[in-house]
Amino acid sequence: MLLDREGPLEALLTAVRNAASGHGSIVLLEGEAGIGKTSLLREFAEHADNGCRVLWGWCEALFTPCPLGPLQDMGQLLDARVAALLDQAAPPERLFPALLNALQQAGDAIVLIFEDVHWADNATLDFVKYLGRRISLLRTVLVLSLRNDEIGADHPLTHVLGDLPSASVARIALEPLSPKAVAVLAGQAGRCAADLYRVTEGNPFFITELLASGETEPGRVPDSIRDAVWARLSRLTAGEREVLEVMSIVPGSVEPWLIRTLLGVEAEALVDQCVARGLLRRDDQGALTFRHELARQATLDRLPPSVQRSLHAKVEAAISQLLTAHASALLSRRLHHAAGADDGARVLELAPQAAARAARLGSHGEAVSYLATALRYVTQATPELAAQLYEDWAYEAGLALLVYEPVIEAHHRAIAIWRELGRNDKVGLNLRRLSRLHWRRGEGQPAEDYADQAIREAESLPPGSELAMAYSTRSQLHMLHYRFDEAIEWGLRAISLADRLGEIETRVHALNNVGTALLFADRPGGRERLEESLALALEHGFHDHAARAYTNFAECAVVSKDFALAERLLAEGIAFSTRHDLDSAAQYLLGRQAQLRMEQGRFREAEIIAQGVMNLERLPMVMHLPALTVLGRVRVRLGEPGSLELLQQALQEGLATGEPQRIVPVRLALAEAAWLAEDRGAGHEQLSAVAAMDLDNFRPWDFGELAVWWRQCDMPTPLPATTVGIPLRWSAEFGGDPLVAAREWDRLGLPYEAALALMQVRGADAGQALARAVTIFESLEARPAAALARKQAQRLGVAGELPKTRRGPYGAARRHPLGLTRHEQQVLALIAAGMSNKEAAQRLSRSPRTIEHQVSAVLGKFNAANRMEVLLRLRGEPWLLSAADAL
Repeated sequence: MLLDREGPLEALLTAVRNAASGHGSIVLLEGEAGIGKTSLLREFAEHADNGCRVLWGWCEALFTPCPLGPLQDMGQLLDARVAALLDQAAPPERLFPALLNALQQAGDAIVLIFEDVHWADNATLDFVKYLGRRISLLRTVLVLSLRNDEIGADHPLTHVLGDLPSASVARIALEPLSPKAVAVLAGQAGRCAADLYRVTEGNPFFITELLASGETEPGRVPDSIRDAVWARLSRLTAGEREVLEVMSIVPGSVEPWLIRTLLGVEAEALVDQCVARGLLRRDDQGALTFRHELARQATLDRLPPSVQRSLHAKVEAAISQLLTAHASALLSRRLHHAAGADDGARVLELAPQAAARAARLGSHGEAVSYLATALRYVTQATPELAAQLYEDWAYEAGLALLVYEPVIEAHHRAIAIWRELGRNDKVGLNLRRLSRLHWRRGEGQPAEDYADQAIREAESLPPGSELAMAYSTRSQLHMLHYRFDEAIEWGLRAISLADRLGEIETRVHALNNVGTALLFADRPGGRERLEESLALALEHGFHDHAARAYTNFAECAVVSKDFALAERLLAEGIAFSTRHDLDSAAQYLLGRQAQLRMEQGRFREAEIIAQGVMNLERLPMVMHLPALTVLGRVRVRLGEPGSLELLQQALQEGLATGEPQRIVPVRLALAEAAWLAEDRGAGHEQLSAVAAMDLDNFRPWDFGELAVWWRQCDMPTPLPATTVGIPLRWSAEFGGDPLVAAREWDRLGLPYEAALALMQVRGADAGQALARAVTIFESLEARPAAALARKQAQRLGVAGELPKTRRGPYGAARRHPLGLTRHEQQVLALIAAGMSNKEAAQRLSRSPRTIEHQVSAVLGKFNAANRMEVLLRLRGEPWLLSAADAL
């Protein structure tokens, strides 16, 4: 019987009952070591409904945790296909959907218990995040037990828990036992309870160990646990102590075969005695664990280092003899014990294998740790192995860690060794990766220098895949910095070589660079190349490349005012990125969607979307820059406070990248803000800064907008000459024909730009043009521009032709960001509430066929294949649901 645990037990049982009715959840069972989490879970398993399946998995305190350890424990019991994928070390994009499918098809409620997730590997944490985003739609409860006193703000688990949907998460914090409960336990043991509560502070494990030790005075809590365990060990037989000491070297559970290998068949009776004494616990599969991890650690602490090394060696040798289909999953355990045995040769053999397997599973952090273990013995490695270890560690660390100096240093060490070995192909690979690292840090010149060196090294060898990707990397750098001719030239070289080598991925990467450069430069052929890049990426499952293709293609469509294409690409790209958990890419695309809404004059929708992106924590700077720029500019147009601060932040971040696409739009937005405020000096400062850039390499669209603002702000000098032409869509306005320009902007669907053009009309048509401009501005809630237009009408003496000043809030027409009708928005709200078509029809008093059509329309506008994808999208973009208030 458990004391003081009735509430937590009922909370767990309630979660199971909810899951049985189709509303799954995550339960976080938190508490310090020894608080009784496992005891509560075992009691819960006994009380759970007979139709409920309870599966257990453990995260173990290995030097480096086993990738997907809990799933490895329960895979065979959950689903045969999942177990097969685990054995194959299938990547997450195959394994996770298969597991999700198994849970969806389960007839009864399933409880997945992941114990001690504070020791979880990155792949397990990725799975928790993956399942957590979907669990509310399943008949599943995921129980995560953790020691909350062992995770801090920077712990990976903290980040994952912060990303879980709050509506699907229940927290159970186990508290220490009350003085009354402690007195009950003491009375059952025939012991005095006078000081027991004071020294244990109600920790159940401490209490149990102290009561079991036979000590009359337990002493201070930190020492008493060790002393209690040691005292109890001293009263055991030598055989029992040997069993516990050998088992203490293995974190987590010890399988029956390993016990027999280490202790012999004759030790089984001793094992049974330890179980009978309550020192060990045997699970349904026969595996043994210490009743508590603290007891194992206390037992291990008794052993001299030399004995620990010897036992580690014995365990590693025993595991290495296991030749089964699961041998690859034991790599992390073998490596743990090889390191514990200080066997450098074995570590150097096992670590690269374990790292490669972890990387395939997406556990790059674990791969880093495995390789770091090997690097402790790098002096024992051959030069070739040492160079490979430095190279592999640097690559994995570059993906998984937020540090750069050690990664850069490791690449340089690898380069030095590869040069001594005459491996120029390896030198080039590391130089290319150095280029990428320096680019990420905003160090443009070193990035370009290393890219050039990588090409020179690769060109000294027969043409290969490294040379092809080196060419494409150089092309990408040129494209990002608006050196379009060079980007196209290097990209075509990469494509030519990739085709000769049959390198599809390099072709996808290079086509993206060339297509984007051509579109940026407003030249033919760009769209076709980006379409091919996207199609190939989708066909071959290159998710990251596909998201990048959607991103670049959509940006080009938005900036060139091809809004129909932009709508399609953004809708598909956001849905694709959401479907594949590419959160950063999805948020970047949402920033571009906010830009599209701003261009369309849908300022409030743009503000809602951009603010939603900016509300997300830990989003990389470049990924939120589009949203930040839109948020600042649209708030300038709406006349809201704080807009200039947002634009100054965007400018500071954009300047750090050195990329014109991050700088020019912000400076033009600041120039517009200065013009609205009639601050000529500030506007001239921003436009002069743009004109001082390399205009010959500008996108024509950016140059056209610069030219218009140059004229609008009455710059005292002519616009500097450049080879870039002004596109037709800006030429009329720049050429002094504002009425033609206004009609063109109207045709394209840019009402704000049309009104700005009308403000430039002079002569007999000025009054009528300004009247129309004011009407447009006020319909868009563009208060500063409306006020400036009225002031201009007074100066020209045509104020009498303007509409009367509006009082109170503007009655702007509101539309849903995805174009949902009012009825479709109502259906969306019911989908979010989990209602079926039949229930929605009853609630809205519509026919089932009508609801069916409206649900299909909602799915189509979300680019979603099913309701689950709509719900996933709403979690990332809650404003899509809250937009109902604007309808």
